[in-house]
Amino acid sequence: MKLSVYFLWLVSIPLLVHSLPVPDIRGYLLNCGAGSSGEVTSGSLKYITDEGFVSVGNITTLKTPDLLPVLSTLRYFPDTSARKYCYVIPVTKGGKYLLRTTYYYGGFDGGKEPPVFDQIVDGTKWGTVNTTEDYANGLSSYYEVVVMAMGKTLSVCLARNQKTVSSPFISALELEYLEDSMYNTTDFSKYALITVARSTFGSDQDDIISYPDDEFNRLWQPFNDENPVVISHSNVTSSDFWNLPPAKAFQTAITTSRGKELQIQWPPLALPSTSYYISLYFQDNRTPSPYSWRVFNVSLNGRIFYTDLNVTASGVTVYATKWPLSGQTKIVLTPATGIPVGPVISAGELFQILPLGGRTISRDVMAMNEFARNLDNPPSDWRGDPCLPRENSWTGVACSKGQFARIVTLNLTNAGLSGSLPSSIAKLTGLTHLWLGGNKLSGTIPEMGSLKALQTLHLEKNKLEGQIPQSLGQLAKLHEIFVQNNNLDGKIPPSLQKRKDINIRL
Repeated sequence: MKLSVYFLWLVSIPLLVHSLPVPDIRGYLLNCGAGSSGEVTSGSLKYITDEGFVSVGNITTLKTPDLLPVLSTLRYFPDTSARKYCYVIPVTKGGKYLLRTTYYYGGFDGGKEPPVFDQIVDGTKWGTVNTTEDYANGLSSYYEVVVMAMGKTLSVCLARNQKTVSSPFISALELEYLEDSMYNTTDFSKYALITVARSTFGSDQDDIISYPDDEFNRLWQPFNDENPVVISHSNVTSSDFWNLPPAKAFQTAITTSRGKELQIQWPPLALPSTSYYISLYFQDNRTPSPYSWRVFNVSLNGRIFYTDLNVTASGVTVYATKWPLSGQTKIVLTPATGIPVGPVISAGELFQILPLGGRTISRDVMAMNEFARNLDNPPSDWRGDPCLPRENSWTGVACSKGQFARIVTLNLTNAGLSGSLPSSIAKLTGLTHLWLGGNKLSGTIPEMGSLKALQTLHLEKNKLEGQIPQSLGQLAKLHEIFVQNNNLDGKIPPSLQKRKDINIRL
């Protein structure tokens, strides 16, 4: 999706998301790459620096004149060894959020075309960022997804793919809390909704609706075609609709003459063949009259969507939770027999349904985050979901397959790590191999009696002290322990001395 944001004087609204004063914050507005002085205000809206939400990447300021402040800086990620680069944002578990990422290239890397890369939300690949066409036309690009927070944090990650030739980057990241009623026919424990189009019909070309007209700062783009435009003078109450559309979205509409079908090709782009969430909004712009109702049928690509829709001055919406679409989409509104006025349509929302890719179980995530905090220099991609997507798992981490992944191997041999081993490692009960040899780890070896699946343990060539835990001898599947070249003391625990099936190196 795109907006004309190149010059300040071309912009009718800023690309900003609404943030309420503490403690009533509904979300976050991150001005990426702005450094410690990253606060940007526009009216009642405020961006803050992205520092503290991300621990990797470089920042830069674009030299392009007259850019919006939020687009004049960006954060980019040159580390080619990292599997992903993640923002981690505090959220309310079970909360529903609108997530928007904004990109403006500006030639920050000296090139002429923006890099192409992937974006990930929690453990699911959300899509591919390709801003080449928009940038060539002097535009920024934005992407939106509606997603439910499965935990107390939400991770938003960028990742290289086979088409990435330079550093992934980001200009802004916005997170807005949504009310429970919004899009509530979707099972957000299994799916997310990717915004394809959100339009007001018949509005002026530059009249983009956002905050404060939309309290959730959804962006409603204008849509026009050859059909006549009508202006509404009736009031609509947003709270009467589950999705809480802004009242301003009903101020204009597209219509046609009495007795004629109203045909609209919307959205104007061709769609991939999959399932979509569709919500269409209607309002009669005239004074209510019992003698002149607007009644019509709604069809999409020749398939009946809704029959005998009776549109009133207070407005109405019809929707589908999983509707198959492919290629160009044609909406046809067919008036009922004898209706004295033509059909009318005010606005529409279209989302692609995105099946979630699963996630790592919470206890493994918590244990790995604790391990990362105990390291002085954890791998740069140790943020977000440790296992998923599988091609973007954390460095040194291998996981089981399935909807709820378990960490089965942790191999960071000769990775230059320093720090200590936390007791939380004992919570990684799916581990079969733990290889941390050849580093500078200090402290003691924690108890691991709960790691019943553990087969091999390599902690050699570190700076570990203390004794070998007695609990290791209780692990029936363990057949290899390498702990040589450390500062260990004491004797081999009796539980290990009795085991003839374990290869122990001291």
